[in-house]
Amino acid sequence: MSNLEEEQQQQPQKHAQIVAGWDRPYTAKPLGEQFRAVRRQTLMVIFANMGVLSTGLSLALPTVALTQLTSETEPAHLSKTEASWFASINTLSCPLGGLLSGFLLDRIGRKYTLYVLNILGIISWAMLGTATGNEDSLMSFSSQLLVSRFIIGLVMGLASAPSGVYAAEISLPKIRGSLILGTSISVALGITVLYCIGYFIRDDFRLIALICCGYQIVALLCVFFCVESHSWLLSKRRVEEAKKSLNYFRGLERTTHLTHPEVLAEFNLLQKSLQLPVGETKKASFLSNLRLPEVYKPLFILMGLFAFQQLSGIFVIIVYAVQISTKTDNSIDPFMCAVLIGVARVLTTCPMGYVLEKWGRRLAGLISTFGMCFSMLLLAGHGYFEFLRLPYFTVAAIVGFIILSTLGLYTLPFFMISELFPQKVRGPASGITVAVGMFFAFLCIKTYPDMQSSIGMSNCFLVFAAMSFLAMLFIYWTLPETRGLTLLQIEQQFRSKTKTINQVEMEEMLQHRVG
Repeated sequence: MSNLEEEQQQQPQKHAQIVAGWDRPYTAKPLGEQFRAVRRQTLMVIFANMGVLSTGLSLALPTVALTQLTSETEPAHLSKTEASWFASINTLSCPLGGLLSGFLLDRIGRKYTLYVLNILGIISWAMLGTATGNEDSLMSFSSQLLVSRFIIGLVMGLASAPSGVYAAEISLPKIRGSLILGTSISVALGITVLYCIGYFIRDDFRLIALICCGYQIVALLCVFFCVESHSWLLSKRRVEEAKKSLNYFRGLERTTHLTHPEVLAEFNLLQKSLQLPVGETKKASFLSNLRLPEVYKPLFILMGLFAFQQLSGIFVIIVYAVQISTKTDNSIDPFMCAVLIGVARVLTTCPMGYVLEKWGRRLAGLISTFGMCFSMLLLAGHGYFEFLRLPYFTVAAIVGFIILSTLGLYTLPFFMISELFPQKVRGPASGITVAVGMFFAFLCIKTYPDMQSSIGMSNCFLVFAAMSFLAMLFIYWTLPETRGLTLLQIEQQFRSKTKTINQVEMEEMLQHRVG
């Protein structure tokens, strides 16, 4: 048989594969990876993450405000106990925000959850910016500050999942990692922005709060332009709206007609994945879904990652950066040290999409936790050994810790929360996971001042080093590799206990489930 005759016989099969969406000519990019689609996806993710910046702003606020708030020269100031509550109460309410986020994500969708978090953010910053020590005020000075921080904690919990889940649902695997990182970049940028503002405005926390309030209003307006995720719309049986959304995110006209075979294949696959097996109730409860391996396995893994993220001292360094720098190294302005920490985190977070696709999730996590452990040992050694007490030594170790944590343990939990959970439980499971993580954050931030007073700063660093080492072991034994897999493949990987699943096998499994 000639080469021409053989190629002609193969044409129908190749055409069928292309229509099904499983194979393409090597020169053609999938629609979702072409310029117009990527531009739309990126713009929507940027709009969604505008409000997430407030998480970074709120985390960094104690670093720049506590000096003024605890100064006895101020007409109204906080006691040591009140100051520790000011620094930590937002992480106490954050789990509530995480649970609320799970509820809202499922009930009202990704877009309207973003509306809620931005409105609460405006209320919180406005309360903080108008706090006074006057006796005529409805609340005392400390009470108003704490209520404001409690509300911003709800915002932090609400902001932890929607943007990442939204980014994961609207994108294809090749660019999914970069878009999901928008949440981590926004948090890192928020921390850096507030550190920079605090460097120039050191004695007016009210002005800082009002600046943040103005920004939150802009973020609220940006949500108006967001297009709801087709995955969520389809899960709510809003089929026509889901078709419009999918067409939009694949660079096509926003209509209810799926004319492109590639988009039609993707829509059909998503629709099959959301159908239930015969005999299953129309809407299984979250508790009943917990018995499924594709639910309880990622839930355990992500809860562990969030717990180790906090126990390793990442948020402690962020919140108490100026205070730690003041006590360990007087060779640099402590506010400048905070700015360096923020800049290092942003510069490290930005290329993380490339890093996670190049290294994979597991390798990035292992390198990160090993480096964090080493950095914390250096900081502990600075307090024990005279020869390590060099100018800028602790600043370099702290910045190194921040860079290495961003390469893995700080970024991965927020990144993978958008990847690992199946669509049917993505909202509530994300909320519960964030709630657990932020509860550990509260414990660490609230107890750190007392812990530092009782066992010393160097011993605190040793504890953080030990937690980083345990996190490395946890990642090695439990964390799956999800690089290059679709969300449906990741779900099936947990269910089937196999390493990888190709698209044809996925199609067959879905046919079996709904048949």
